[in-house]
Amino acid sequence: MKTISLRELHNDTGKWIRSVKDEEEIIITDRGVAIASMKPIKKAVGKKLTWGTVKLRPGYAALMKAGKLKSNIDSSIGISEDRTSRDNSVAGIEE
Repeated sequence: MKTISLRELHNDTGKWIRSVKDEEEIIITDRGVAIASMKPIKKAVGKKLTWGTVKLRPGYAALMKAGKLKSNIDSSIGISEDRTSRDNSVAGIEE
């Protein structure tokens, strides 16, 4: 485990971020007092994230349930379609 000062981190942040991959943990101090630590994120071995394993926010979950989110489509297209639909319903235009 390596210990560095806040000034060292500030002066060469990129170097320390990259080196944290090789170190187990780096402790950051401010005037000799430990204030934070940096450690590498452990990768999940053999796990692949899929839509079934990711917890969706309520808004996305509602869109998925309503069938408004489609795979392999640019999200801006879906948003535009939804806005057009809302604008039309407010204006009294039937699709």
